[in-house]
Amino acid sequence: MSDTINFEDFTKVDLRIGTIIDVDDFPKAQNSSFKLTIDFGDLGIKKSSAQITSLYAKESLLNKKVLAVVNFETKQIANFSSECLVLGLQNGKDVVLLHTSTDVTNGTQVL
Repeated sequence: MSDTINFEDFTKVDLRIGTIIDVDDFPKAQNSSFKLTIDFGDLGIKKSSAQITSLYAKESLLNKKVLAVVNFETKQIANFSSECLVLGLQNGKDVVLLHTSTDVTNGTQVL
C-alpha cells in the first residue's frame, strides 16, 4: 500500500470521464503504446499515451468512455506531449482500462 494521504490531498486530483475520439500507433514509445485523443467536454480535448496494446485493438477503443486524471503537468514521452493520465489496473503484464458502461457526459467529475 502507498503512503496514507488526507482528504485534502485527494481533492487535488481532478478525475474526469472522457470519450476516446482518436487512436494512433505510437512506435517511438519505449513500451508498446497508443496515442489517445480524448474529449472531456467543456474541458476540451486532451491527449494521452497509454500502454494498453496487449488487450485493446485501436478500433475497440474508439468511443470508449474512460476515466482520467486531467490536472497533471504535461509529460513529454518521446515526440509526444501527454496531457492527462488514463487510469487502468495492472493485471499481470496487461493494463485494463477503467471505464464506465453507462453513458455519462464528457467532463463529468468523479466525486
